[in-house]
Amino acid sequence: MQLSENKAITRFTVIRQLLLAAALFGLIGNSAIATEKPSLGQPQAAAVSPKVSLEAQSEGEAKVSINQADAEALASMLNGVGLKKAEAIVRYREQNGPFSEIDQLQEVPGIGPSLVERNRDRLKM
Repeated sequence: MQLSENKAITRFTVIRQLLLAAALFGLIGNSAIATEKPSLGQPQAAAVSPKVSLEAQSEGEAKVSINQADAEALASMLNGVGLKKAEAIVRYREQNGPFSEIDQLQEVPGIGPSLVERNRDRLKM
């Protein structure tokens, strides 16, 4: 009889520890989420590169100038463009002068027509 009581106590202890651990992780998770979300009453300052235009605010997206933006701005604003491709865009622009049209981006190594089409609404001259 004592053996079954010990098993019950052990199970209870294990279950209690699991519940405490779950509660602790829940608190940690909620506090991490709370630090990431801005509070509703406080305005957020937008950290936008000066080379990124907010002219497309009505559409909900900002546009980036392919003739003025630095590699970091291009990489952060364009879908499918990482830092390497963004640096290639800047390098091409420095070697060949400013772009005269958005489709000219296809002349940059690693930039194809589908990438230009995917980002056309995010680009400006």
